[in-house]
Amino acid sequence: MDVMRDYSITVSKDYLVFAAGHFITYGGGKCESLHGHNYRAGVTVRGELDEHALVFDFVVLKRELEAILEPLDHRMLLPTDNSGLEIATTDGTVEVRHGERRYVFPEGDVVQLPIPNTTAEMLASWISDRLLERLEERGTTGVREIEVEVEESFGQSAFCRRSLVG
Repeated sequence: MDVMRDYSITVSKDYLVFAAGHFITYGGGKCESLHGHNYRAGVTVRGELDEHALVFDFVVLKRELEAILEPLDHRMLLPTDNSGLEIATTDGTVEVRHGERRYVFPEGDVVQLPIPNTTAEMLASWISDRLLERLEERGTTGVREIEVEVEESFGQSAFCRRSLVG
């Protein structure tokens, strides 16, 4: 009898966190109040075993995820692909307008992300894209799929799964 084996590793450590401010826009011109979360991120990698019987090195995966999360920590996250927002950077500040609301932040305190909204789903998608880029730069082979989790509060998470083809 042939037995098919599926291998995966998961990294979800207490220190894979970032504290960030954000707000979400909704249809009908609605925008929630500015607030923040102590986000936690985790990743699962699925794939074939390498010559050392590893799907991927835990230490390397943790370091790669930490490097992606670090620039988000203690920042205001703004979605640049949101048609309901006007974002302008001038003289070291970032001004954001949504209807009657107007926010001004020091430029160094803002991370502008090419996503439509700063939902946990879109943050998981953005993180997974960055992680895939970093894995490709390393020449990683054998990885078939990654799944990134972003937890914005205890028991409330979003996931983004990317399957690699070819």
